[in-house]
Order: sequence, then structure tokens, then C-alpha cells
Amino acid sequence: MKEHIAACVQIAVEPNAINYNIDKCCHWLEKAVKEYEAELVVFPESITTGFTPNMTVDAFYEMLGPVPGDHTAKIQKLAKELGVHVVFPLYERGSQRGVVLNSSILIDDQGEVLGKYRKTHPFPTERLEGGGWTTPGNETVVVETKLGKIGMIICYDGDFPELSRVLALKGAEIITRPSALLRSFDIWEMVNKARAYDNHVYMLAANAIGPDAGKNYYFGHSMIVSPIAQVLALARGTEEIVAAKLDANPISYVSFGTKSPMIFDHIEDRNVAVYGEILQEGKSPFEPSRRVPYKR
Repeated sequence: MKEHIAACVQIAVEPNAINYNIDKCCHWLEKAVKEYEAELVVFPESITTGFTPNMTVDAFYEMLGPVPGDHTAKIQKLAKELGVHVVFPLYERGSQRGVVLNSSILIDDQGEVLGKYRKTHPFPTERLEGGGWTTPGNETVVVETKLGKIGMIICYDGDFPELSRVLALKGAEIITRPSALLRSFDIWEMVNKARAYDNHVYMLAANAIGPDAGKNYYFGHSMIVSPIAQVLALARGTEEIVAAKLDANPISYVSFGTKSPMIFDHIEDRNVAVYGEILQEGKSPFEPSRRVPYKR
């Protein structure tokens, strides 16, 4: 991985006002590059519309476009002009009518789309089976860039350690987690730190702020976490940018502020022989208030 400055941008959207939100993203992307010298910029989940569309799946489908396409063109052009890599998350119109995908694309400094990830773990409220709108993806994505190998997840995906572990095994040095989190700050912080520390990766977690069309309110607090679980940058609950320089050799020492050597590697030290039973369906022995089915 190359040492570079990464940034998370958290901005409030105008619900479902796609062109307005794209223009706003362009403004904040320029700000991240010019004021923070960012080389990699991550936006929050569903940045062109907000998370909950508050309309029928068919109506939402008609609002959307293919990705890449008209809804990514301005950001691609600006990424090339600024010479910056961008993680740009948005809803995508699927090839079949009524299929809406919660996607995240990785644009390089030439304006090219290097990778596209579709959320594999939709949150219960967005699942079709729960009255939502999202069709899940079924592929993991790690993209090799000039800056390093970048793995891609979205929001609720971060609750599943297996997914981030697969990305680490595929070589990811950075995991990007654009989010519109509907839980507490404590959960947000814990999971970001855990996934970073589990896998010795940088976690770039950009969280939404403000309301969406469903009147859900998001708390921001985007963060950048190091591979030894140090929070390198933390946003507040308002529109702002946070940035940090990512060290190319981040696990030499066991903790921050010390020269005590780190002598373990969570990836290499796994005892894989004891994991044979992990690939099976299951459920918690405790009951949630309601179980939302999940058609995988």
C-alpha cells in the first residue's frame, strides 16, 4: 500500500433529489481535495437519494439509472480533473424491472470505474421480504488501485465479520464502509474498530447525517480506524470532512504511542481446522421483536 491521505465526507442529502445531491457531492469532493489534500474520498451510503426512498419499488426503479451512467458521470469527470479516487455509493437500476441494487462504486484518478459492489446484507427494513426495495448482491469485491488494495462493504455488511475476513483474505488493505446507520454510536464505533482490528485493515467508515424521505435521522460521526483499532479521525454530527494519513506499514507496533513490537497476525494465526462448521445457516437463540425473512 502507498502512504496517502484518505477522507470521509458526510453531508445531508435532499431526499430523492438526485441531480441536486450529485452537484453537492461534487462541491464537497473539491473541498476534500483542495483543503485536505485527499487522494481517496468516501461518501456515505445512498448519497444520491438518501437511504429510505418512501415510495414503491417500481416508482423508485424509474428514478434510478444504470451504474455507471448519468448518475455517476459528473463525479467520474471531476475525479479525473482532481486526480482523486472516490468511493461513490448510490442505488442502481438493475437489468430486470423492479430490481434495485444498493451499490458502491470505486472511481480512480482517471475517472474510470475500477470496481462495483452490491450490498450483500440488506438491512431488514430495505429487504424486499420486509416490505423494502433492495435486491441483495452476491459477490465480494477487492480492487487493486494505485493507493492500495481496497475492499468494499456497505453499512449492515459491517456487522458480519465473515465478509470483511473474506476481503482481507483476498488482500484488502483498506475496507470502505459507506453507511446510513440506524443504530447507536456505540455499535458504530465498536464494529468499525472490531473489523479493522480483526483483519489488520484500515476502515474508512462514512456515515450519513440528516433525514431521509422516510424521516429517519442519521448521526454522522464518520471515522477512520487503523489496523490496530486506533481512531485516526472522527467527525461530529454535522456536515464535515475528516481525513487522515494512512501509514503503509501500520502493524509494526502493538499499540499507538509505543515502540513495543507487534508479533501477531490475525490472518496468518488462524487455526482454520476448527472453522469447518461456520458455513451453515443458523439463528440466535434469543428472539428479536420481529424476524424479517431474507431471500438469499
